[in-house]
Amino acid sequence: MKTAAVILSGGKGKRMGASVSKQYLKLEGEPVLYYALRAFEKSSVDCIVIVCGKGDEEYIRENIIKKYNMKKEVYIAEGGKERYNSVYNGLNTIEEKCPDTDIVLIHDGARPFVSADIIEKLIKCCETEGACVAAVKAKDTIKISDKEGYIRETPLRETVWQIQTPQAFKYDMIKKAYNFVMAGDTRDITDDAMVLERYCNQKIKLVKASYDNIKITTPEDMIFGKAILNNKKVSSADIYK
Repeated sequence: MKTAAVILSGGKGKRMGASVSKQYLKLEGEPVLYYALRAFEKSSVDCIVIVCGKGDEEYIRENIIKKYNMKKEVYIAEGGKERYNSVYNGLNTIEEKCPDTDIVLIHDGARPFVSADIIEKLIKCCETEGACVAAVKAKDTIKISDKEGYIRETPLRETVWQIQTPQAFKYDMIKKAYNFVMAGDTRDITDDAMVLERYCNQKIKLVKASYDNIKITTPEDMIFGKAILNNKKVSSADIYK
């Protein structure tokens, strides 16, 4: 089966409080985005589409693709106003540049610690299941609140998972679902699995990933990221010193 990846690199990262978009911040000397790309470079994925903000194309071309001598086919697409716009642009680019793709993985470029092993597990799962997402079991008890902030219910912890990326889908299926989204119903879409949940009668398989597969969102995450790269433990004193 031919596989492709859409890596979203268009976020501005306002919560990071930096002048540079979070995916381009240096983590132990390398851009955050580089680490995610490196994992896909090591995987069996056939081609990669990076979806970036307008004006970032040259930076990615010169400072990521060329600098690190990426061997796979890597294409660049312009991002949209919202995440779902960017995913749709990425899917369209796959259709144009990577025809006959069977499986597509959608990944956040701000998740630098995805591994080639997780990618392969998702591809293998998708071949039989059609839709699979990386996830880890919740460690804490989760409460569901009402609109006034009171606890409404407590789901069983063993059934609660924290969803990550990559998320893998049969290409034709996710493209069809996104066509519905772009037709106008964009309510509360926070990940790609939700698109299938809303528009397709398709079960989505959870694939156990890693707690290290964090998303870089706040300055504290950069401290955790450095610790993961160096196999060190982080204490609250490290974060709030």
